[in-house]
Amino acid sequence: MNVKNIFTVRTLQGRLTSTLVVTALMLAFCLISVPTIAQAKNSCKAKNLCKSTAQNTRISCGFEGRTDYRLACAKCDNLADPGERKACKQEAQEELKEKIKECQEQYNARIELCDDLGPDPYDPEINPVDFMDIDAMIANPNPYVPLIPGTCRTYKADTDEGTETIEVCVTDDTREILGVNCMVVRDTVTLDEELTEDTFDYFAQDLDGNLWYFGENSYGYEDDIIVSVEGSWIAGVDGAKAGIIMYADPQTGDLYRQEFLPGEAEDMAEVLALDQTVNVPYGHFENCVMTKDFTPIEPDVEEHKYYAPGVGVVLEVDVETGERVELVDVHTLTP
Repeated sequence: MNVKNIFTVRTLQGRLTSTLVVTALMLAFCLISVPTIAQAKNSCKAKNLCKSTAQNTRISCGFEGRTDYRLACAKCDNLADPGERKACKQEAQEELKEKIKECQEQYNARIELCDDLGPDPYDPEINPVDFMDIDAMIANPNPYVPLIPGTCRTYKADTDEGTETIEVCVTDDTREILGVNCMVVRDTVTLDEELTEDTFDYFAQDLDGNLWYFGENSYGYEDDIIVSVEGSWIAGVDGAKAGIIMYADPQTGDLYRQEFLPGEAEDMAEVLALDQTVNVPYGHFENCVMTKDFTPIEPDVEEHKYYAPGVGVVLEVDVETGERVELVDVHTLTP
């Protein structure tokens, strides 16, 4: 066999290997992404609707990854240099592998939640007559998340990227969602004094004093330019549903959804303790409610939040890294 033939064989082997890798990845996606007709019918009439939601979200996740992979390959095909083209496709394959893993981990986390929450769908009944008007909400605030217009809370965190400052201000603005008049709370995040996020959150309080979360408009910034609206959702739009931020009378073991839009907004909380003591730059606080905050969208991320009576959140701690977000100041906006 001459050198030319050897080269040809090796090239074909390389192409075959690459093809087999891609085929294996796509087969894996088919296994988690493309149900049979019978499976699709069973999913639609499933009795355990919580687990059916988890399964359908996993299927959607798989299709998203496959679409991104094909688009990446299309871009790679337009690189003139063979070496760059090969490296580009290898990177796309690695991203595909990571997506497969992510979809499965999210699915596992959702199934665990279904075991705790039960088989019923998450479908809270929202009736405007069950909620306070704004004046009553101000006069009788939730004891652990009091929302008084004009009040601002400033938090700071030392991160790997720099010093992060979070300013949470209760505005005078309101927004009606599902017939409920909600308070608007503005949450801005700066990293070393450069704006990275600007969010408008919408809260309402029911007649029992439980504080509900009705959605958010979130804007991610880079160099003073909006680059993302990821995480935005409004209850009643595209299947999004309101959740509880804090009960009026939280009890250890309470487990609840704070928001719900499959694949986009799935924050959860569980009450771990009612008697925690916290020291932060703003002061010393006792009888704090401690929650575990997590989401199946990011199964490896878990935070502990501490709510001080009459103040609100005073401390957040990343369980894995130990990073702390501490309350450093409470002040009133000047007119």
